[in-house]
Amino acid sequence: MEMKKSTIVMWIMLLFAIVMLSKAFILNEDIKMFLLIFFGIGSALAFLRLFVNNSIKKMKGKDWKVKVLFFAVLLGFGLPFQSWFRNEVLFSMDSAYLAGSISMLVVGMVFMTLFVGYVKNKLQAKVAGKQRIVKYTS
Repeated sequence: MEMKKSTIVMWIMLLFAIVMLSKAFILNEDIKMFLLIFFGIGSALAFLRLFVNNSIKKMKGKDWKVKVLFFAVLLGFGLPFQSWFRNEVLFSMDSAYLAGSISMLVVGMVFMTLFVGYVKNKLQAKVAGKQRIVKYTS
């Protein structure tokens, strides 16, 4: 059975996150809670990105006013949050925690993006298999 490259990368990202978290908890490093939080934030950002991409795909055929409203709301919430996160969280963090935290943020984003695609493909394959079974038995 051949694994897709995205599945391999997904498992590597999960392994990387587990290793970083395990090391931090085993050695009782101060960064351990930041790593957990930033992995969660990265996962949430992945879901947000997938939601926005899916919403943009659904914009085809919509009135231009709906499109403008969608992007105005998106930017209206996104830009202030991004500015707050950068200024109040990242710039105020201890620089010793910054590299590990941002690494976990990226790992969380990549892992969750690929994990959602993996689960979606598995569910689609399962549904397609059930549809074939129903088709053959009907």
